[in-house]
Amino acid sequence: MRMIMFFLVGLLVHVIFFISIFDIYFTSPLVHGMAPQVSPLPPPASRLLLVVADGLRADSLYKPDANGSTRAPYLRSVMEETGSWGVSHTRVPTESRPGHVALIAGFYEDVSAVAKGWKENPVEFDSVFNESRHTWCWGSPDILPMFAKGASGDHVYTYTYPAEREDFASTDASRLDTWVFDEVKSFLQSARVNSSLMSSLQKDQNVFFLHLLGIDTNGHAHRPMSQEYLENIRLVDSGVKELVSMVEDLFGNDGRTAYVFTSDHGMTNWGSHGAGHPSETLTPLLVWGAGVHTAQRVTEPQKYSDGYLQEWQLEGLRRVDVNQADIAPLMSSLIGVPIPLNSVGVLPLQYLNNSDQFKAESMYSNAIQILEQFKVKYNMEDNNVVMMMNCYCVCLPQVVSFFYRAMLTVGLAVLSLWPLLSGLYSKAKVRRCWLFSLSGPSSLASTMLHVAVCAYVPTSTHSSLQLKQGLPLLNQMISWTTLGSSLFVPLLSSTRLFHRLLSIFLSLTATYLLLSTGSEALFPPVLSWLMFVWINIEQEAMLSQGISGRQELSTLDFSENIDITKIRQLKLDDIRRSYFFVFFIITAFFGTGNIASINSFDPASVYCFLTVFNPFIMGGLMMWKVIIPFIIVMCTFETIQLWKCHHILHHYLVLLSSSLHPSFLQHFFFLVQDYGSWLDIGTSISHYVIVMSMTIFLMLLSLMTHILTSGRVSLWRTRKMHFP
Repeated sequence: MRMIMFFLVGLLVHVIFFISIFDIYFTSPLVHGMAPQVSPLPPPASRLLLVVADGLRADSLYKPDANGSTRAPYLRSVMEETGSWGVSHTRVPTESRPGHVALIAGFYEDVSAVAKGWKENPVEFDSVFNESRHTWCWGSPDILPMFAKGASGDHVYTYTYPAEREDFASTDASRLDTWVFDEVKSFLQSARVNSSLMSSLQKDQNVFFLHLLGIDTNGHAHRPMSQEYLENIRLVDSGVKELVSMVEDLFGNDGRTAYVFTSDHGMTNWGSHGAGHPSETLTPLLVWGAGVHTAQRVTEPQKYSDGYLQEWQLEGLRRVDVNQADIAPLMSSLIGVPIPLNSVGVLPLQYLNNSDQFKAESMYSNAIQILEQFKVKYNMEDNNVVMMMNCYCVCLPQVVSFFYRAMLTVGLAVLSLWPLLSGLYSKAKVRRCWLFSLSGPSSLASTMLHVAVCAYVPTSTHSSLQLKQGLPLLNQMISWTTLGSSLFVPLLSSTRLFHRLLSIFLSLTATYLLLSTGSEALFPPVLSWLMFVWINIEQEAMLSQGISGRQELSTLDFSENIDITKIRQLKLDDIRRSYFFVFFIITAFFGTGNIASINSFDPASVYCFLTVFNPFIMGGLMMWKVIIPFIIVMCTFETIQLWKCHHILHHYLVLLSSSLHPSFLQHFFFLVQDYGSWLDIGTSISHYVIVMSMTIFLMLLSLMTHILTSGRVSLWRTRKMHFP
């Protein structure tokens, strides 16, 4: 009972410390209570059409192809004749939700969104859509509902396709954009016969928003240099051209429509985004129509030294770069609505074609709007006490390895010398190595065959997806069956030590193969072999001390003549095993790279199971991939402890309370980040959570591994054995 109370109190303390980081680091920077600011002068535009091509890189749009021709002839003509252009510089994390919030609301990542899985903002915020008279939106169900939810009133209307259409295995994701264009065209055509709708459209301060996800989806599935990605750009270009023509015709070419074309983020060459590489942070920006400067020819060199003007063959056209949040006050000024209350954007005057008075009034409104935020935040900060503490520099083969993976290699190299320096290697050579003694190998033959099949399934799946034939049903059935049986199959094998461990390792390796995309698939077999070697060396260490496999220090009779040196050696061995165990646990976690954040995973890892985007199932599969190496190490440690007959719960409490010193936890507490990319933020949280939850997690995992190593499902009773 006392042990249970100790466990519950420890659990409560861990939970409190875990929750504390969200209260300390991840509180929303948004403030409320500011007065809206708007220029008193009439705006140049009555309506605004915003087109966001999700995942479009600046160079993919601006750079001519190998033949010197443009992929987007209409948008290129806008740059050269009727509009202004530049590069919109995004901030990390370069993801769709924070990118759209920056564009439409004018502020960057709200770190409190971590509590919502970064899928939506937990705090309501103001936006250009909210300040508009009416906003009509078409696009992805992942983006549009966020702005409708945060709007006051019912003047933001959203039209989305089913989430199931966002399929990475789709033959052509550009159909998502085709759906949007078709829906908008149908909407505009219906206005001609719907007087009520036409009356709403003819009012001022209206916004039309098109979210085009096809380019981003094709980039993830086929990479940005693929034909699918580049052809999707051509489709978007032609779609925008046709749409502009319909809008101008509907409103009688009144010259009161402003157009903005941009992207929420870019994409790396390998099809990912979220970090701060230029391919992710540089996005295109084209603005034209009412109140916007037409193309400005220049003859002198421009101030940009990045070399892109020459690469894109645009040296003769004035380039005006902005920060992504600057687009929100630009759109507000064009249609005459208040700048979003939480916007930090600065109005880019170079895009405006209006009087100096209008520009001055707009800048003044922008400045007052930012000042209002400062006043509210200043009053809030004045009531807070900011405390700074220095963290201890402790726990160097553990803390350092969280940041420098090479330390794991150093640690493994040092461990490899231990059998040689201790003399165990020479002793083990003359003994019978049980590691290779097999009895009844037929029981493992089917499992090994299954592993071979699982090694083939990812290759087959990849080939099918490359041919745009989708995920084969047979491959999907094999994958889910393997996953479901991975913890059950070992229970059917013999409880003899080698057979049971080999069955566990092979079963988990089969699942890991299905979740692998490359050479990482070699990690579980190599780790399993290392664990077998560890078991063998530990067995030799105990035999060399004259201690039988079922005898432990607490059972020795101290009335006998016992060598005190041997007793001390046994204690040192327990400490050594504890630190070996912690080191192998960290190695298991980081062995295939930086997996401290789910954001670092390639979605292709789960393509053998599903290709339709589902964050919960995909996240669960990736977490299981993380846990598999843990189970391999835990089963090994469980086996070693069976020799020593230690009480499992007590051992882990002693082990982790000594190895995970409070200063070790404090070190990671002060390293938690609330800025940067999702990868940076997520990694810092993961490090803290890993250390905080290690004790509880391993205690719970020990129950599973105890069953895996000792339990057996059989129709008849058999004697349990742990030795060959």
